Amino acid sequence: MSMTTLKPLTATPDLSNSVVSRWHRRLSANPAAKRSHWRTKTVYFRAVTALVAGAPAAQLTWKSIVDAAAPNGSRSTFYEVAGAHARHALREAFIDDGRMDSIQLALYYRRPDAVAQLLDEAKVWSYWPFRERMLAAVNAAGPMSAEALEAEVTESLTKWARANPQLAAALDFAPPACAVEDLMLIWNGRLAAVRAANLLTERLRRALL
Repeated sequence: MSMTTLKPLTATPDLSNSVVSRWHRRLSANPAAKRSHWRTKTVYFRAVTALVAGAPAAQLTWKSIVDAAAPNGSRSTFYEVAGAHARHALREAFIDDGRMDSIQLALYYRRPDAVAQLLDEAKVWSYWPFRERMLAAVNAAGPMSAEALEAEVTESLTKWARANPQLAAALDFAPPACAVEDLMLIWNGRLAAVRAANLLTERLRRALL
């Protein structure tokens, strides 16, 4: 399904300045305490990604993830990176941004437990190199239509899913939040978060099933 029924856009969106891009840059490129927190997050992203490759996501618990994060894992650091009181949570970045599209994304990615929240952020972390390559190609190509940009996002997401099938399938094929936000930005407010997420979910399913 495409957005061809919508009016064409007049400018290429700056996907490098999305909420998720700023969140990622603020944490991963910061040489101070936030950088240290990003390293801790990365330990847990790697742990949960490795676990979900061998067992259904529904079977994961905070304890199994902490054990997989050894020797750096602990209950306290787990709940620093995931859960209701996590530091620098991605969902909070959407809330802090305050725009309607960002609030929609925060609501869509509201999860009932810390493990699911960690999986959402791990998907973003895992997908990030694929997204960076996609953005570099898009920038090198010059101005593109919204349809062409949407196709680039879909191709990038499909490559990621085929390289990480278990992680991509976790949480009922929920796409990485950055890909949903990118699609919303491409269509400049004409595409709601739920519809964008559902479109990408179906494309993930088709890529893997």
